[in-house]
Amino acid sequence: MDNSAESVYFPVPTSIRLAIIAMKSLTLFISLSLALLLTPLHVQGAETGWTTPRTEHGHPDLQGLWGNRTQTPMERPEALGEQRTYTEEEAHELEESLIDTQASRPTVIDPDREAPPVGERIGNEAEVDYSDVGMGVTRINGEYRTSLVVDPPNGRFPFVEGGRQKDIYGQWRAQGFNEFDGPEIRPAGERCLSAIGTMPPMVLLPYNSNAQIVQNKDYVMIMGEMVHDARIIRLNSEHQPDHMKYWFGDSIGHWESDTLVVHTKNFRPEISNFRVVSSELLEVSERFTIVSDDRIFYTYTVTDPNIYTQPYTVEMNLYRLPPDELMYEFACHEGNYSMEIILRGARQQEHDARLLEQAQ
Repeated sequence: MDNSAESVYFPVPTSIRLAIIAMKSLTLFISLSLALLLTPLHVQGAETGWTTPRTEHGHPDLQGLWGNRTQTPMERPEALGEQRTYTEEEAHELEESLIDTQASRPTVIDPDREAPPVGERIGNEAEVDYSDVGMGVTRINGEYRTSLVVDPPNGRFPFVEGGRQKDIYGQWRAQGFNEFDGPEIRPAGERCLSAIGTMPPMVLLPYNSNAQIVQNKDYVMIMGEMVHDARIIRLNSEHQPDHMKYWFGDSIGHWESDTLVVHTKNFRPEISNFRVVSSELLEVSERFTIVSDDRIFYTYTVTDPNIYTQPYTVEMNLYRLPPDELMYEFACHEGNYSMEIILRGARQQEHDARLLEQAQ
């Protein structure tokens, strides 16, 4: 697969995006200007005179701050079937539609608003106001992709029957445990034990979907902005014994020409999450190829026979962050401080239910 000649999408700085959201009334001129600004620029990845940057050890230099923001979803909408791509016109319509949606939203939630109705679900609307979801449709090999999953051909996760419930959390629930019976049954991300953006594979997140890559002769380190987890990839090494389980699995890598190839296995089963439902049999194969100063072509294949009928493959771009964009500490603490309150609330509900049953 040749990914040398490709468009590059430059993410718009956060300050500009927030300014866009703050505008309540946009003129046609401004709307058109923003559409041009936020549409992916079709710049050849392998420009004349461009050569692969290399480290002092001769390996391709992947170092820097990268993000994978895109409007393209992980799974293809079912209505599109095996439609792998959009036309250029369709892709631009989708991009402009998202721009319009973002521009029409308020900058912040009113702090003096009234309490929500009793029983109404309260989500993370304040965070969504500052979401850094990408505006552009992913373009690879000249194709505007309808999903990041490219195999199976329908662009969807190939779950076995009931596959989403076959991870360790589903097994516990099937055994009769309530999801609030103890801290162990709460997701690892909620407990601030890990973040799904850094673990292999590096999946798409709605915000903080950034990572820093650092490398030397023997190691490659990938640190995600979400929870600030760091993954260490040993080069030209062997896997640890299978009984040694890790939150991020055991990653080893090697160079195939100018592509970093990474294989990871021996995951803790509790790492399963909504982006990568998995069991103790999870294995991930990743490939990183820098194709321009501002883009890494990243693809991975997930294998887990307990969860999926076949391996599935994802293709995406990692875009270098602009010089004025930085990664900041994501001080994940909710799981440390709130878990006691969450479990205490569950025990109180159980107590109240028993009293009600006795009263009847």
